[in-house]
Amino acid sequence: MLAERFVLERAAGAGGMGTVWRAHDRHTGEAVAVKVVIAGTDGETERFAREARTLAELRHPGIVRHVAHGTTPAGEAFLAMEWLDGEDLAERLARQGLTAAEAVTAAALAARALGAAHRRAVVHRDVKPSNLFLVGGRVGELRVLDFGVARVGLARPLTRSGALLGTPGYMAPEQVEGRRPVDARA
Repeated sequence: MLAERFVLERAAGAGGMGTVWRAHDRHTGEAVAVKVVIAGTDGETERFAREARTLAELRHPGIVRHVAHGTTPAGEAFLAMEWLDGEDLAERLARQGLTAAEAVTAAALAARALGAAHRRAVVHRDVKPSNLFLVGGRVGELRVLDFGVARVGLARPLTRSGALLGTPGYMAPEQVEGRRPVDARA
């Protein structure tokens, strides 16, 4: 049980910062994804807290929906989001390419979702196929995931100068070069 609300059912994935669980939300009866972060450096902790606050403010059908966030009694930060069944675009592309119409649909849906984030002064900074999720495997049900390295307005940077955030093969040149500011154009 987490936060007296989420019943953790099974680990759905793990990484260097923590684990994502499939869980049952006792308040709504719905399945949720709960990311639990292992306490790390102050920068990692603040980045995760910023991701949770950012996602809480973003409401768009093309962005994974925030459910709740907080800290466990043991001091572990968590973020609960809607549970999505399907596959990410990277998995789909590895298995089967997109038709021209599907590619246009995916690009348009991602652009609309990112546009909604940009209107809230949020720049994702890590748009790549693995962060675009196809609910039910359908391109027309695309969701943007993972705002962990997003830049929010004029917020204080959480990265030391010269550090690279994002995935180099998908970054805009000004992001790779470290030019400031990296804005919605990137």
